[in-house]
Formats: sequence, structure tokens, C-alpha cells
Amino acid sequence: MNKAEMVDALEARLGGRKQAVSAVEAVVELIQLTVAKGDKVAISGFGTFEKQARNARTGRNPRTGEAVKIKKTSVPRFRPGTAFKEIVSDTKALRAFQAEVKERTAGPAAAPAKKAAATPAARKAAPARTAPVKAAPARTSTATAKKAAPPARTTSTTTARKAAPAKTATTTRRVAKKA
Repeated sequence: MNKAEMVDALEARLGGRKQAVSAVEAVVELIQLTVAKGDKVAISGFGTFEKQARNARTGRNPRTGEAVKIKKTSVPRFRPGTAFKEIVSDTKALRAFQAEVKERTAGPAAAPAKKAAATPAARKAAPARTAPVKAAPARTSTATAKKAAPPARTTSTTTARKAAPAKTATTTRRVAKKA
């Protein structure tokens, strides 16, 4: 996702393209200016942006192999937060986060209805709704079975030969016909 795609995604949530553009640019500019000053920007649940100093060092020119002095410099550094790492690495956490975001962006009309249903008086007034329970499928696909129990490793070639399926009569007939 680039900056233009981010603006497009935020356009509906913020009420217009101009608001989305100004919001994205304001956040990016604020982070850049703060880090350039040497301060740290920490966004809880997302990560931290900070300035990191690199010492002077000696490098090599790849064409000539000649030693080159590289000056001391500063570079921006981003360290992701634990919540961000969890969302990226775990699909269950990603689904939960997506549901949470969807719930927040549903609008203010959806939030009071949920609060009203949560009160004891609303629970008594509203009839209990239960969804029919679906039975689990009896069979599992081969892909699921392979994920659940990986095949045992064989250490010798004799055990591998025993585990290999034997040739059937039809395959031997086909070979005989070709000859």
C-alpha cells in the first residue's frame, strides 16, 4: 500500500478526500520532523520511530576493491510493537483485529444498539435467538490430515521401501503392452 492507496482507504472513514489527504500528510510530516530532531515517536500497539546514529566506517568499492571511508550518519529506525508483531504473525489475531476495526468503523448507530441489548431489561424483552448448530464434517481432507499429523521420517532405505506402495497389476500390464 502506498500513500495514494492509504488516502483512498481513509477517504470513506474521514468523510472526504481532502480530509484523508491532510490527515495522512500531517501524520507523516509530524513523524519525520520529530525523528529528525532526535526525539522518539511511540505509537502504542504499532511501534516506535527513532533516530539511530551510524559510526564512521571503512567500506570497499565493489568495482575496484579500493577502500573507501564512509562518514558518520544518522538514519531513521522503526521497531514494531508487540501487538503489531502478533497481528502479522498470527492469523487468529489478525481476524480478531479485523473484526474489532470493522466494529469500530460500523458507525455510531451500531454502538448504542449493542449497549441497549446488553442491559438486563433489554435481554428480558428481546427473545432469545439461537443459531442452529452445524455438525462437523465426518471426513477430513488429505491436506488437513497431512497438516495434523506429518508423516514419520524414515532413517533407512529398507523402511522407506516397505512404506512405498506396491505396483499394481494394471501398471505392469501397461508396461508390457508398450514393450
